[in-house]
Amino acid sequence: MSKDSGRAPAPRPAEKVRNVALVGHAGAGKTTLAEALIVAAGALPRAGRVEDGTTCMDNEEVEVRQQRSVSLGVATVEHADHRLTLLDTPGSPDFVGELRAGLRAADAALFVVSAVNGVDATTVQLWDECAAVGMPRAVVITQLDRARADVDDAIRLCRSMLGEGVYPLQLPRRGPDGAVTGLVSLLEPDVEGEGADGSDADRLRAELIEGIIGESEDETLMDRYLAGEELVVADLVADLETAVARGHFHPILCTVPLSGAGVPELLDLLVSAFPCPMEHGCPDVTRPDGSPAAALTCDAGGPLVAEVVKTTTDPYLGRVSLVRVFSGTLQPDIAVHVSGHGMAERGHPDHDADERVAAISSPLGAALRPVAACLAGDICAVARLNTAETGDTLSSPEDPLLVAPWDLPTPQLPIALEAASRSDEDRLATALARLVAEDPTVRLERRADTGQLLLWCVGEAHAEVLLDRLRTRHGVAVNTVPVRVPMVETLAKPGRVTGRHVKQSGGHGQYAVVVIEAAPGPPGSGIVFEQRIVGGTVPSQFHGSVEKGVRAQAARGVNGERPLVDVHLTLVDGKAHSVDSSDAAFQAAGALALRELAASVGTRVLEPWCAVEVVVPAEYVGSVMSDLSARRARVTGSEADPDPDRDRTTVGAEVPEVELLTYAGALRSVSHGTGSFRRSPLGYEPAPPSLTAVPA
Repeated sequence: MSKDSGRAPAPRPAEKVRNVALVGHAGAGKTTLAEALIVAAGALPRAGRVEDGTTCMDNEEVEVRQQRSVSLGVATVEHADHRLTLLDTPGSPDFVGELRAGLRAADAALFVVSAVNGVDATTVQLWDECAAVGMPRAVVITQLDRARADVDDAIRLCRSMLGEGVYPLQLPRRGPDGAVTGLVSLLEPDVEGEGADGSDADRLRAELIEGIIGESEDETLMDRYLAGEELVVADLVADLETAVARGHFHPILCTVPLSGAGVPELLDLLVSAFPCPMEHGCPDVTRPDGSPAAALTCDAGGPLVAEVVKTTTDPYLGRVSLVRVFSGTLQPDIAVHVSGHGMAERGHPDHDADERVAAISSPLGAALRPVAACLAGDICAVARLNTAETGDTLSSPEDPLLVAPWDLPTPQLPIALEAASRSDEDRLATALARLVAEDPTVRLERRADTGQLLLWCVGEAHAEVLLDRLRTRHGVAVNTVPVRVPMVETLAKPGRVTGRHVKQSGGHGQYAVVVIEAAPGPPGSGIVFEQRIVGGTVPSQFHGSVEKGVRAQAARGVNGERPLVDVHLTLVDGKAHSVDSSDAAFQAAGALALRELAASVGTRVLEPWCAVEVVVPAEYVGSVMSDLSARRARVTGSEADPDPDRDRTTVGAEVPEVELLTYAGALRSVSHGTGSFRRSPLGYEPAPPSLTAVPA
């Protein structure tokens, strides 16, 4: 982030605020469209280019280098006496955390669809998710000027794949060579030109008007229309805004961002026909202790409730928090209470602290422009909130509240990290803590069974960006190493051995003899030790010593680094010496007995298995089951979503953990980016010979 001397749009009441998230698949042109809208609003003198790394929204070094968005870009502009905040979300499924943050901050979603590539499965899935939470949506078709662009087909795909309520608001005007020369609004009477599906423009206009009036339930306007009165744009705009806000009417617009065609019209529509924060409503809130609290309303005079939707670290400003204010007014130099959700399993423990707000700014990409206040419904940036993390709630210290969290995916791709040097090791913990605070889709784990430090990511592209940020933003060099899956061993069959630890070297010696019977135990039983000594051949004070030695050896393993598990051991006999027997001697004898048991009866190597639930559209179930079978999985069943509007199926399976190391990318491939899965530990089972080599 950087300070900017440019003037920010003045604070306005919620009815004069629009917060719109640009969403869609990667490469659809979201960032280019956002750039064109910012220029059209007069906030930038000229548009940058993604190819040149000069856009307002993509300012992170990795974004410039990869020529794609990997984080949420935000810009607040002024148009027609409204404050309009554009939230440019990444298109890759790996950065779904940034996407969901953008949707949380927005009051409507603008789906960007390429006239070249049309609508893909991930766009349909996201559309359905927005529909499930009542998010108002519209569609804008871009890249009409590209080779192979087919706007008619794109409109047809939108109407067929996105469901009911999707109506084109504009049609392209073509020249003699068929190229798009301009756009025609179907809101205007006497439309000329041919529309999508080869349909007559008059018919499309009639469908559009009937859809607007029907969704807005404007009986007066319906009577005028049925009476044959010619309706003009001014008659329809108010009802169009009502229809869009209700979340069941979705206009399709067209733009050519590079030439500017359709951009001013889209800008006008965003402020005139998209819902304001008061219409979209506020999320649920509770007290920090979980007790209920009164529902929020978007009122600048109400209790202060705001949420941190994005966190970044700036080398000059420190931590910068992007904040959406749902209720009340956020002002500089006031005290706020910071409440955090308990996600200790992801490295986000519960936290509550009082802080003081410093300067408040209005973002324009990386530039921060000071503002006097941020009213309910608006978005701002706050620097130096030292304890605030993404997802935290800001509220009054006298009346602290907690906003319900938004849905986030569970990261399923582990990356094992090692600091490249001792100096990097000293800084690594701080850098990783900052990554976790910035990105709630990241999980950090130090595995006790392997000792490895794991960074859990959503996908390979997500992991690549996180590693890049460690190196460039935080100055820490790390190496990635193969993730180790913790193998264990158990005895192959029952056995009986004598462990003798006898050393006489002058002075006090060491003398301990133990006789142990052992057998494999049930899965998950661990090491069970008992004694059945008759006659005191091993004094009772040494029984615990034998057990301690056995357990220590089992934890170390008898063949390399694999612990021994699920064994039932019984101390049945032994010998002791009145002078040379000791606690240490019997510990050594117990450990020796366990090693000799393993050598005499053999061991079986066990690998961890997981119970997995995979959720995909029904059309990909066959591909998912085939891929799981290739991973030695046992498919336990499948179940369709009971909601008929959600074409989703859950496939249950039991899978070896080693086969899940690469499953996040494989599932994305076979489901075209629409699948997700979650896992839970299931236990251990015998491993195939290919996995049983002892680690070097």
